[in-house]
Amino acid sequence: MELIEQIKEKARKLHKRIVLAEGSELRTLKAAEILLQESLARITLLGDIQMIKEITLREGINISGAEIKDPRTDSRREHYAAMMVEIRKSKGLTKEEALESLNNPLVFGPMMIKAGDADGEIAGAINSTGDVLRPALQYVKTLPGVSVVSGVFFMLFKNKALGDNGIMVFADCAVIPDPDEQQLAEIAVTTAKTARSIANIEPRVAMLSFSTKGSAQHARVDKVVNATRIAHEMAPDLMIDGELQLDAALSEEVGQLKSPGSLVAGKANVLVFPGLEAANIGYKLVQRLAGAEAIGPVLQGMAAPINDLSRGCSVSDIVNMVAITATQAE
Repeated sequence: MELIEQIKEKARKLHKRIVLAEGSELRTLKAAEILLQESLARITLLGDIQMIKEITLREGINISGAEIKDPRTDSRREHYAAMMVEIRKSKGLTKEEALESLNNPLVFGPMMIKAGDADGEIAGAINSTGDVLRPALQYVKTLPGVSVVSGVFFMLFKNKALGDNGIMVFADCAVIPDPDEQQLAEIAVTTAKTARSIANIEPRVAMLSFSTKGSAQHARVDKVVNATRIAHEMAPDLMIDGELQLDAALSEEVGQLKSPGSLVAGKANVLVFPGLEAANIGYKLVQRLAGAEAIGPVLQGMAAPINDLSRGCSVSDIVNMVAITATQAE
């Protein structure tokens, strides 16, 4: 069974409630119809209720079974506002300001999650990453012991000898431009957990650099070496090695030559890049030149799953991301 089908099968069993914050956006509504037909999640759409009904009627979209909420009039506004004031009291947030903020679905959605009224959220088809993440970080916050949100891509190869039956995980491809050693260590540990929970693979994490085991001397190499040490301290049971060049991470012959006895070198299925520049270029090179399918970015590190869509996303992209978000909510 292909990875996305495995994820969907798991999502059906979990039956999580996922908020689609851009409830009147056409691709989102078409995705909601598919999600309901395939029983991938319980769906809550946020937006103007009358507008959503008019669009679905005009376009022939069936969203019966979905919950529709208008953040401007919903009965939970007062409760959410009180929670917001408590969370942001050190910032001087007033109840009036909280109620005004709740008119924005990108604030209302995270507050539903914070209050236990939903399990995850999807947005970004018509909103920027910053606008999606800002309220999520303010109110849902990050996991205990994690200070950064990062983004992974699941890279699916036709060559099943690569990674774990053709599955590899790349990070951080989406959020942190130049992570420090602590952030890089946290990215490695959270990516390993994501690989386990979503792809059901046992992670073998390579901390990438332009050096392997001291073959080059530079502050950027030192960062990866220190991040590897910190990651070991955070998760002693994790199979992780670094610093490794890409060929040492993927080629068993090169890996055992440069890092003999390593459980990761030559067998890596999780690649942690030293910075966003390398990661973004790396996954796109693999996607375009090797023909790999790229699923993501899947955001990780949040206390509850909130994922950001590309503004060029397709209906199937939204469906897949909701299934992934439901799986993360486990």
